[in-house]
Amino acid sequence: MNKVNKPATIKEIAKKLKISPSTVSRALNDHPSIGLVTTMRVKKMAEELNYEPNQTAIFFKQRKTFTIAVILPSLSEPFFSFAISEIENVASEHRYTVLMGQSLDDPDREEQILKTFKNHRVDGILMSIGKKTTNLEFIEKLESSGIPIVFFDCVPSLPNINKVQSDLSTGMNEAVDAFVARGHKVIALVNGPKTLPASEDRKVAYLSAMKRNGMDILEKNIIETDLSTEGNEKAMDHIFAMSERPSAIISFNDFVTLDLMKAARQKGLVLNQDIFFISYANYPLWQ
Repeated sequence: MNKVNKPATIKEIAKKLKISPSTVSRALNDHPSIGLVTTMRVKKMAEELNYEPNQTAIFFKQRKTFTIAVILPSLSEPFFSFAISEIENVASEHRYTVLMGQSLDDPDREEQILKTFKNHRVDGILMSIGKKTTNLEFIEKLESSGIPIVFFDCVPSLPNINKVQSDLSTGMNEAVDAFVARGHKVIALVNGPKTLPASEDRKVAYLSAMKRNGMDILEKNIIETDLSTEGNEKAMDHIFAMSERPSAIISFNDFVTLDLMKAARQKGLVLNQDIFFISYANYPLWQ
Protein backbone atom coordinates (compact mmCIF):
# COMPACT_ATOMS: atom_id res chain seq x y z
CA MET A 1 0.00 0.00 0.00
CA ASN A 2 1.42 3.38 -1.02
CA LYS A 3 2.14 5.83 1.73
CA VAL A 4 0.20 9.08 1.43
CA ASN A 5 2.36 12.17 1.80
CA LYS A 6 0.46 14.64 3.93
CA PRO A 7 1.05 18.35 3.28
CA ALA A 8 3.78 19.76 5.49
CA THR A 9 3.19 22.51 8.03
CA ILE A 10 5.11 25.76 8.41
CA LYS A 11 6.71 24.36 11.57
CA GLU A 12 8.00 21.32 9.68
CA ILE A 13 9.51 23.49 6.96
CA ALA A 14 11.13 25.67 9.62
CA LYS A 15 12.58 22.61 11.37
CA LYS A 16 14.05 21.28 8.12
CA LEU A 17 15.70 24.62 7.32
CA LYS A 18 16.60 25.41 10.95
CA ILE A 19 14.88 28.79 10.86
CA SER A 20 11.90 30.20 12.74
CA PRO A 21 8.29 29.51 11.65
CA SER A 22 7.69 33.26 11.40
CA THR A 23 10.53 33.54 8.86
CA VAL A 24 9.01 30.71 6.83
CA SER A 25 5.61 32.41 6.91
CA ARG A 26 7.03 35.72 5.76
CA ALA A 27 9.05 34.07 2.99
CA LEU A 28 6.01 32.23 1.67
CA ASN A 29 4.18 35.55 1.51
CA ASP A 30 7.10 37.36 -0.19
CA HIS A 31 7.62 39.72 2.73
CA PRO A 32 10.25 42.37 1.86
CA SER A 33 12.08 41.80 5.16
CA ILE A 34 13.15 38.33 4.00
CA GLY A 35 16.08 38.06 1.61
CA LEU A 36 15.75 36.52 -1.84
CA VAL A 37 17.99 33.53 -1.04
CA THR A 38 16.00 32.62 2.08
CA THR A 39 12.71 33.04 0.24
CA MET A 40 13.86 30.73 -2.55
CA ARG A 41 15.08 28.11 -0.03
CA VAL A 42 11.77 28.20 1.82
CA LYS A 43 9.66 27.91 -1.33
CA LYS A 44 11.81 25.06 -2.65
CA MET A 45 11.44 23.15 0.61
CA ALA A 46 7.70 23.89 0.71
CA GLU A 47 7.34 22.36 -2.74
CA GLU A 48 9.40 19.31 -1.80
CA LEU A 49 7.32 18.73 1.32
CA ASN A 50 4.00 19.25 -0.51
CA TYR A 51 3.12 22.31 1.58
CA GLU A 52 -0.32 23.84 1.11
CA PRO A 53 -1.57 26.97 2.92
CA ASN A 54 -4.19 26.36 5.59
CA GLN A 55 -7.11 28.39 4.28
CA THR A 56 -8.94 28.28 7.60
CA ALA A 57 -5.92 29.70 9.40
CA ILE A 58 -5.55 32.40 6.76
CA PHE A 59 -9.19 33.39 7.21
CA PHE A 60 -8.93 33.70 10.99
CA LYS A 61 -5.73 35.72 10.69
CA GLN A 62 -6.69 38.05 7.82
CA ARG A 63 -10.50 37.79 7.93
CA LYS A 64 -10.38 37.00 4.22
CA THR A 65 -11.09 33.85 2.22
CA PHE A 66 -9.60 35.25 -1.01
CA THR A 67 -12.66 34.03 -2.88
CA ILE A 68 -15.10 35.97 -5.07
CA ALA A 69 -18.49 34.59 -6.03
CA VAL A 70 -20.12 35.16 -9.41
CA ILE A 71 -23.84 34.49 -9.82
CA LEU A 72 -25.44 34.64 -13.24
CA PRO A 73 -28.41 33.18 -15.13
CA SER A 74 -26.53 30.81 -17.44
CA LEU A 75 -22.97 30.02 -18.44
CA SER A 76 -24.20 28.89 -21.85
CA GLU A 77 -24.71 32.50 -22.96
CA PRO A 78 -21.58 33.87 -24.67
CA PHE A 79 -21.77 37.21 -22.85
CA PHE A 80 -21.54 35.51 -19.47
CA SER A 81 -18.80 33.16 -20.68
CA PHE A 82 -16.75 36.18 -21.75
CA ALA A 83 -17.49 37.93 -18.46
CA ILE A 84 -16.38 34.92 -16.40
CA SER A 85 -13.16 34.64 -18.40
CA GLU A 86 -12.25 38.28 -17.74
CA ILE A 87 -13.29 38.10 -14.08
CA GLU A 88 -11.10 35.03 -13.52
CA ASN A 89 -8.14 36.68 -15.26
CA VAL A 90 -8.28 39.73 -12.99
CA ALA A 91 -9.00 37.64 -9.87
CA SER A 92 -6.01 35.41 -10.60
CA GLU A 93 -3.71 38.42 -10.84
CA HIS A 94 -4.71 39.30 -7.28
CA ARG A 95 -4.55 35.68 -6.05
CA TYR A 96 -8.29 35.31 -5.65
CA THR A 97 -10.33 32.23 -6.48
CA VAL A 98 -13.64 32.58 -8.32
CA LEU A 99 -16.67 30.52 -7.31
CA MET A 100 -19.55 30.34 -9.77
CA GLY A 101 -23.27 29.72 -9.47
CA GLN A 102 -25.93 29.50 -12.17
CA SER A 103 -29.43 30.57 -11.20
CA LEU A 104 -30.93 29.26 -14.46
CA ASP A 105 -33.44 32.11 -14.07
CA ASP A 106 -34.93 30.36 -11.04
CA PRO A 107 -35.45 32.89 -8.19
CA ASP A 108 -35.47 30.18 -5.49
CA ARG A 109 -32.24 28.68 -6.80
CA GLU A 110 -30.75 32.16 -7.03
CA GLU A 111 -31.58 32.87 -3.38
CA GLN A 112 -30.12 29.53 -2.25
CA ILE A 113 -26.88 30.18 -4.15
CA LEU A 114 -26.58 33.57 -2.46
CA LYS A 115 -27.09 32.01 0.96
CA THR A 116 -24.49 29.34 0.23
CA PHE A 117 -21.86 31.87 -0.82
CA LYS A 118 -22.66 34.02 2.19
CA ASN A 119 -22.12 31.02 4.48
CA HIS A 120 -18.81 30.34 2.73
CA ARG A 121 -17.79 33.88 3.73
CA VAL A 122 -16.78 34.99 0.25
CA ASP A 123 -15.04 38.37 0.13
CA GLY A 124 -17.38 39.76 -2.51
CA ILE A 125 -20.10 38.89 -5.01
CA LEU A 126 -20.59 39.81 -8.67
CA MET A 127 -24.14 39.17 -9.80
CA SER A 128 -26.51 39.41 -12.75
CA ILE A 129 -30.04 38.70 -11.58
CA GLY A 130 -32.38 36.36 -13.45
CA LYS A 131 -35.21 37.66 -15.60
CA LYS A 132 -37.81 36.12 -13.27
CA THR A 133 -36.42 37.71 -10.11
CA THR A 134 -38.98 40.15 -8.71
CA ASN A 135 -38.65 39.71 -4.93
CA LEU A 136 -35.49 41.61 -4.01
CA GLU A 137 -35.80 41.24 -0.23
CA PHE A 138 -33.10 38.56 0.04
CA ILE A 139 -30.71 40.74 -2.00
CA GLU A 140 -31.34 43.69 0.31
CA LYS A 141 -30.61 41.46 3.32
CA LEU A 142 -27.36 40.31 1.74
CA GLU A 143 -26.27 43.90 1.16
CA SER A 144 -26.93 44.71 4.81
CA SER A 145 -24.72 41.78 5.88
CA GLY A 146 -21.61 43.72 4.86
CA ILE A 147 -20.52 41.52 1.94
CA PRO A 148 -19.66 43.80 -1.02
CA ILE A 149 -21.88 43.06 -4.01
CA VAL A 150 -21.65 44.50 -7.52
CA PHE A 151 -24.38 43.93 -10.10
CA PHE A 152 -23.74 43.78 -13.83
CA ASP A 153 -25.75 43.33 -17.02
CA CYS A 154 -29.17 42.65 -15.46
CA VAL A 155 -29.35 45.00 -12.47
CA PRO A 156 -32.12 45.13 -9.82
CA SER A 157 -34.14 48.28 -9.29
CA LEU A 158 -32.69 49.13 -5.90
CA PRO A 159 -31.30 52.46 -4.68
CA ASN A 160 -27.63 53.04 -3.89
CA ILE A 161 -26.29 49.78 -5.31
CA ASN A 162 -22.93 49.15 -6.97
CA LYS A 163 -23.52 48.33 -10.63
CA VAL A 164 -21.85 48.08 -14.03
CA GLN A 165 -24.07 48.60 -17.07
CA SER A 166 -23.62 49.26 -20.76
CA ASP A 167 -24.56 52.64 -22.20
CA LEU A 168 -28.00 51.69 -23.51
CA SER A 169 -28.90 55.25 -24.41
CA THR A 170 -25.96 55.74 -26.78
CA GLY A 171 -26.46 52.33 -28.37
CA MET A 172 -30.17 52.91 -28.93
CA ASN A 173 -29.55 56.38 -30.37
CA GLU A 174 -27.07 54.93 -32.84
CA ALA A 175 -29.48 52.16 -33.84
CA VAL A 176 -32.44 54.48 -34.41
CA ASP A 177 -30.24 57.06 -36.16
CA ALA A 178 -28.93 54.38 -38.52
CA PHE A 179 -32.41 53.20 -39.45
CA VAL A 180 -33.75 56.75 -39.90
CA ALA A 181 -30.77 57.62 -42.13
CA ARG A 182 -31.67 54.65 -44.34
CA GLY A 183 -35.23 55.88 -44.74
CA HIS A 184 -37.11 53.51 -42.44
CA LYS A 185 -40.45 54.94 -41.30
CA VAL A 186 -41.65 52.20 -38.94
CA ILE A 187 -39.07 51.04 -36.40
CA ALA A 188 -40.09 48.44 -33.81
CA LEU A 189 -38.49 47.29 -30.57
CA VAL A 190 -38.64 43.61 -29.64
CA ASN A 191 -38.03 43.89 -25.92
CA GLY A 192 -37.60 41.54 -22.98
CA PRO A 193 -40.21 40.94 -20.25
CA LYS A 194 -41.46 43.93 -18.26
CA THR A 195 -40.20 42.35 -15.02
CA LEU A 196 -36.62 42.74 -16.25
CA PRO A 197 -35.03 46.12 -15.38
CA ALA A 198 -32.92 45.88 -18.55
CA SER A 199 -36.14 45.78 -20.58
CA GLU A 200 -37.40 49.01 -19.05
CA ASP A 201 -34.01 50.63 -19.68
CA ARG A 202 -34.16 49.64 -23.36
CA LYS A 203 -37.73 50.88 -23.70
CA VAL A 204 -36.88 54.27 -22.19
CA ALA A 205 -33.85 54.58 -24.49
CA TYR A 206 -35.94 53.58 -27.52
CA LEU A 207 -38.70 56.10 -26.78
CA SER A 208 -36.14 58.85 -26.24
CA ALA A 209 -34.28 58.07 -29.48
CA MET A 210 -37.51 57.90 -31.49
CA LYS A 211 -38.71 61.22 -30.07
CA ARG A 212 -35.36 62.88 -30.78
CA ASN A 213 -35.65 61.78 -34.42
CA GLY A 214 -39.22 63.05 -34.71
CA MET A 215 -40.56 59.54 -35.35
CA ASP A 216 -44.09 58.39 -34.53
CA ILE A 217 -44.16 56.54 -31.22
CA LEU A 218 -46.74 53.74 -31.12
CA GLU A 219 -47.07 51.24 -28.28
CA LYS A 220 -47.95 48.52 -30.79
CA ASN A 221 -44.40 48.81 -32.14
CA ILE A 222 -42.97 47.71 -28.79
CA ILE A 223 -43.33 43.93 -28.78
CA GLU A 224 -42.54 41.91 -25.67
CA THR A 225 -40.92 38.47 -25.57
CA ASP A 226 -40.02 36.23 -22.64
CA LEU A 227 -36.65 35.75 -24.41
CA SER A 228 -37.32 32.06 -25.10
CA THR A 229 -37.14 30.76 -28.68
CA GLU A 230 -40.89 30.21 -28.66
CA GLY A 231 -41.50 33.70 -27.30
CA ASN A 232 -39.23 35.23 -29.94
CA GLU A 233 -41.04 33.34 -32.70
CA LYS A 234 -44.39 34.60 -31.38
CA ALA A 235 -42.99 38.14 -31.49
CA MET A 236 -42.18 37.63 -35.18
CA ASP A 237 -45.68 36.24 -35.79
CA HIS A 238 -47.08 39.42 -34.25
CA ILE A 239 -44.87 41.64 -36.42
CA PHE A 240 -45.76 39.70 -39.58
CA ALA A 241 -49.49 40.11 -38.88
CA MET A 242 -49.32 43.88 -38.35
CA SER A 243 -51.19 45.98 -40.93
CA GLU A 244 -48.33 48.49 -41.01
CA ARG A 245 -45.44 46.09 -40.69
CA PRO A 246 -42.14 47.52 -39.35
CA SER A 247 -39.29 47.37 -41.84
CA ALA A 248 -36.67 47.84 -39.10
CA ILE A 249 -36.35 45.90 -35.85
CA ILE A 250 -34.22 46.68 -32.81
CA SER A 251 -34.07 43.59 -30.60
CA PHE A 252 -33.21 42.92 -26.98
CA ASN A 253 -30.05 40.93 -27.77
CA ASP A 254 -28.39 38.83 -30.46
CA PHE A 255 -30.13 35.61 -29.45
CA VAL A 256 -33.53 37.24 -29.90
CA THR A 257 -32.37 38.57 -33.27
CA LEU A 258 -31.28 35.12 -34.47
CA ASP A 259 -34.70 33.68 -33.66
CA LEU A 260 -36.45 36.62 -35.31
CA MET A 261 -34.33 36.29 -38.44
CA LYS A 262 -35.04 32.57 -38.68
CA ALA A 263 -38.78 33.15 -38.26
CA ALA A 264 -38.71 35.97 -40.82
CA ARG A 265 -37.05 33.71 -43.41
CA GLN A 266 -39.63 31.00 -42.77
CA LYS A 267 -42.34 33.55 -43.60
CA GLY A 268 -40.66 34.36 -46.89
CA LEU A 269 -39.16 37.70 -45.88
CA VAL A 270 -35.80 38.59 -47.37
CA LEU A 271 -33.31 39.87 -44.80
CA ASN A 272 -31.81 43.30 -45.50
CA GLN A 273 -34.45 43.82 -48.14
CA ASP A 274 -37.90 43.26 -46.64
CA ILE A 275 -36.78 43.58 -43.05
CA PHE A 276 -33.66 44.83 -41.24
CA PHE A 277 -32.31 44.05 -37.77
CA ILE A 278 -30.05 45.71 -35.20
CA SER A 279 -29.41 44.22 -31.77
CA TYR A 280 -27.32 44.63 -28.66
CA ALA A 281 -24.21 42.61 -27.71
CA ASN A 282 -22.25 41.96 -30.94
CA TYR A 283 -21.23 38.41 -29.95
CA PRO A 284 -18.68 36.50 -32.08
CA LEU A 285 -21.54 34.43 -33.50
CA TRP A 286 -22.04 37.28 -35.99
CA GLN A 287 -18.49 37.02 -37.30
